[in-house]
Amino acid sequence: MTPLDIGGLRREFPDRRIDYYPSIDSTMRVAAALEPGAVVLAEEQRAGLGRHGHTWHSEAGSGIYCSLVLAPAPVLTLALGLAAQDAIAKSTGIACDLRWPNDVMIADRKVAGILVQLSGAKAIAGIGINVNHESFPPELASEATSLSREKCGAGASACQPVPREPIIAALLRAADEYLAYDTSAILRLFTQGSSYAAGRRVEVHQPRGVIRGVTAGLNPDGFLVVRQDDGTDTLIIAGGVRAARS
Repeated sequence: MTPLDIGGLRREFPDRRIDYYPSIDSTMRVAAALEPGAVVLAEEQRAGLGRHGHTWHSEAGSGIYCSLVLAPAPVLTLALGLAAQDAIAKSTGIACDLRWPNDVMIADRKVAGILVQLSGAKAIAGIGINVNHESFPPELASEATSLSREKCGAGASACQPVPREPIIAALLRAADEYLAYDTSAILRLFTQGSSYAAGRRVEVHQPRGVIRGVTAGLNPDGFLVVRQDDGTDTLIIAGGVRAARS
């Protein structure tokens, strides 16, 4: 495991507070005590947070486990998804898809995720990117991938590690860029950058059951519209959106 070059990142962003931990329970917990603009990075999370109470698999030295302290804003999760997609493309050449509201995908596998939580007058944005993971726990093996696996190709016995620092630097710049856009611009860019936003047959798990239909765009607040087979439009406020099984 090669540790992150935190000194290099701090020199590249001299006006930002960048805290670093070799191991921590959750970067989001620590970030909640910091001021807007701060960044928390860790080599390992022992209890990384995911959506709906899930944990984020945070293998030591393999990924980017990052939390940003931000001012609250509309469609923040969508803006950060665009930033992660942009950063990965610019730093590695890998094109990613966006699955509403917070997943960055390569084909049908998740490579990154975003979780935004409010903490008083601040928004804490946790971003996890699978970079050099060679394998995943059984429950994630069919759903997750990493940047190194995608660059290396299926069936390769050994892959060259993907440097993490250029991705982090690109992510911080892209986050600043996309967070400066207004809501309408974010909605337009997300719709352009996501195959899930419109015309995708999906299943959405909701408390009252599974909704099946075709995505019909985002509403002005950034929520997903799903047109069910009976022609009814349903607004998805939250829930696990998945490509429908064939």
